[in-house]
Amino acid sequence: MVATPIGNLADISERAIEALGTVDAILCEDTRVTAKLLLSRNIATPTRTLHDHNEQDRTPFLIEKLQEGARYAVVSDAGTPLVSDPGYRLVRAAIAAGIHVTAIPGPNAVITALTLSGLPPLPFMFLGFPAPRSEARKTGFSTLRATEQAGLHSTLIWYEAPHRLVESLEDLIDVFGPEREAAVGRELTKRFEEMVRGTLAEVLEHFRMTTPRGEITLLIGPSAEDDSGAADLDTHLREALATHSVKDAAALVAGIVKLPKRTVYARALELSRELKH
Repeated sequence: MVATPIGNLADISERAIEALGTVDAILCEDTRVTAKLLLSRNIATPTRTLHDHNEQDRTPFLIEKLQEGARYAVVSDAGTPLVSDPGYRLVRAAIAAGIHVTAIPGPNAVITALTLSGLPPLPFMFLGFPAPRSEARKTGFSTLRATEQAGLHSTLIWYEAPHRLVESLEDLIDVFGPEREAAVGRELTKRFEEMVRGTLAEVLEHFRMTTPRGEITLLIGPSAEDDSGAADLDTHLREALATHSVKDAAALVAGIVKLPKRTVYARALELSRELKH
């Protein structure tokens, strides 16, 4: 598994260059994208596609070849393979087959954005891409907010498509509030690198005025130290559980705290068990 530059071709490591030049083939998302990198380093290793649409079908063949002694390098279009990119199925199958798997570390947009954001670096949680539709996206954000109310205190990170960034920021404000600290990294390591920092409201205003372009990494800081959400949720649930079943208490409190019923139900079930003891 070989990490490749996320924008600046000079960021590739000597180990990565050596590996890409000595394996039997390079498995990549898009051969045209990887060809630019290989050309810049005079690497003539043949390339084969490995992406979301063919990975499952190609994996048995690749495992057979690996067992026969073939050596492959897996790369994504940019950054570290498997991080929101193909390769997981192949790695899992190789491990199951007893095939040695190793990684050559390198560039990653999540870590790069985190170090530039000014937000607390530990703990952090990377969540891939938010759902493309607003309703599903808000449900995902609400589940995270409920987890915060149950005690999670972490910087949260997503990748996002530029044409959905403004809508995602609006949905984040609906769930986490306009004053939550946030940052957006754009075109990291490239000529027009930009890091926009501020509250969610301030970051949203910036991108309403300036159309976002390029690769986007979106971050929000952890909830405030004095966030009473967890206490409020548990207080409401304990009061409701005194006179209602778990199911009815969860339904009642979900309407009060504006969180998904299934999330509140899970917490209500935990509290119900604690109260019985």
